[in-house]
Amino acid sequence: MSDPDQFYRIAKLPPYVFAVINEMKAKMRAAGKDVVDFGMGNPDGSTPQVVIDKLCEAAQQSKNHRYSMSRGIPQLRLEIVKRYQRNYGVELDPETEAIVTIGAKDALAHLLFAIIAPGDVVVSPNPAYPIHQYGVIMAEGEACMLPMPNPETFLQGLEDIYNKGVLKPKVLLISFPHNPTTTCVDLNFMKEIVRLAQLNGSLIVHDFAYADLGFDGYKPPSILEVPGAKDIAVEIFSMSKSYNMAGWRVGYCLGNKRMIHALGRIKSYLDYGTFQPIQIASIIALRECEESTTEIRDLYQERRDVLLEGMAAAGWPCEKPRGSMFLWAPIPEKFRNLGSLEFAKLLMEKALIAVSPGIGFGPLGEGYVRFSFIENSHRTRQAMRELKLFLRTA
Repeated sequence: MSDPDQFYRIAKLPPYVFAVINEMKAKMRAAGKDVVDFGMGNPDGSTPQVVIDKLCEAAQQSKNHRYSMSRGIPQLRLEIVKRYQRNYGVELDPETEAIVTIGAKDALAHLLFAIIAPGDVVVSPNPAYPIHQYGVIMAEGEACMLPMPNPETFLQGLEDIYNKGVLKPKVLLISFPHNPTTTCVDLNFMKEIVRLAQLNGSLIVHDFAYADLGFDGYKPPSILEVPGAKDIAVEIFSMSKSYNMAGWRVGYCLGNKRMIHALGRIKSYLDYGTFQPIQIASIIALRECEESTTEIRDLYQERRDVLLEGMAAAGWPCEKPRGSMFLWAPIPEKFRNLGSLEFAKLLMEKALIAVSPGIGFGPLGEGYVRFSFIENSHRTRQAMRELKLFLRTA
């Protein structure tokens, strides 16, 4: 007999590992402990003032208080299409190849509900952002988590699945720069992904949340730059990281008309879109704040360098990421037997540093922890002094 307090889809979801760390952090802060938080990838910077001003102005107009359009107001779709043309040389139709979503998670979760049937195989790298795996599971698909120690190994594994697998993947769900591993790829990698998908009849969903966070001169490629990609691929872009608009919940899905139409159909039953003043303010962000995206990128690069310098000085050197807002750090050898969750708890207890345990990103995340670049340089240096003391005395 089934548990009366358990529900079918909820039963498929594992305990949320990050909640353990968040609860511990809250208790320690309540007790007066100054925990430096590198856990959640939650931008700490302000949204550009011109965007805030536009929100306030638009919110004063009662006509903007009514239901909006589920797929986004036309001018906002036009602005995101213009940005893609400017930044990537990609031509998109704002009517049929672009839709506004309530953040990237909304786009991804509801797109999966729209395009996969029970048992459809969805291949994605592991470790991965949790929605990449559990969004598939909630939509009744088969999540095929493919190891990605590096891009070449992932591509080879994908070829092996196509050549030897019984079930061909319906969807390839990828994300570069990658969360949590920070793996970055070039346009040739994207071309190969598109080639394999076209050859084998798969669709592609590219989560491009960190589109503007490439460091040291690296510019992350859009998969839509690949000729023919729009025939089989969509890309999900978000205002969260690029414009410090995480809490505003504005994202986009762009590309293949069939998938965009399917997402629009399912969203029409589920929501009336983002609050219209937020959409109007987002137009100003896309139109006037490109310089802010560069400043935000440079700030994350500076924080990355401060963190890496401090970790090296503490005796925990790590490889420098080329993109994203994270550091994916192998647990020091002497602590590896603890596992990532217990190590993260120990790090918070002894060094007052909060990080995300790798196991929260899937089984292949074990042995790692993830640092987010969400603390300023002063706080980061403070944390690194505590880290050095902890590693020396533990």
